[in-house]
This record gives sequence, C-alpha cells and structure tokens, in this order.
Amino acid sequence: MARVKGAMMTRKRRNKTLKLAKGYWGSKSKHFKMAKQAVMKSGNYAYIGRKQKKREFRQLWITRISAACKMNGINYSQFMNGCKKAGITLNRKMLSEIAIHDAAGFTAIVEQAKAAL
Repeated sequence: MARVKGAMMTRKRRNKTLKLAKGYWGSKSKHFKMAKQAVMKSGNYAYIGRKQKKREFRQLWITRISAACKMNGINYSQFMNGCKKAGITLNRKMLSEIAIHDAAGFTAIVEQAKAAL
C-alpha cells in the first residue's frame, strides 16, 4: 500500500489559522507560526472578555439604579433591601431600564420599597 503524505491536511490546517489571523498587523497575518500564537492569544482575550462583559453590565446597572435612588432620597442598598422585603422580584437590568425610561414608575417602586422598610 502506498504511503499517505500529510501535505493536504497540513495546508488546510494552516490556512484555517491564517484565515482567523486575517487583518492582524505584519507577519502575524502572513507567517503560520506567528499567526498561530496571535490567534491563541486573541482567543484567550475573547474568552476573558465574554466574562468581563457580564461584570461590566451589572456594574453599569447598579450605578444607574443608585443614581435614580439618590434622586428619590434613598440609597442603593436600602432600596434593594426594601425591594426584597416588598416582594419586588425585578432584576437589576429591568430596574435600570425603568429608572432611565420611566421615572414615575421607578418612583412608585421606590415608594413601595420605602414602605416595606
């Protein structure tokens, strides 16, 4: 039986990596060895970034809710405690959206939270 050479699959594998590295600066997009390293590193950054995005959005929502609470004469931690005691099960994302787009509605929620405390 004839010996099978790996040229075709090797070329495919290398081209796949080079395609992922398209648009990278200098030899990172041209040379396989450099491209492989750059793709691995960028993959790690992308993985970490997906985790950080969740943290940053939660931080943003909390900041927005806190600012809206201060305008209604209560601090963030007391407001969240009041919401829990009042049985308001809205998450922070929705509370921040209400605070931005419906100030009167948010004020009503704050009043319910104050009454529960």
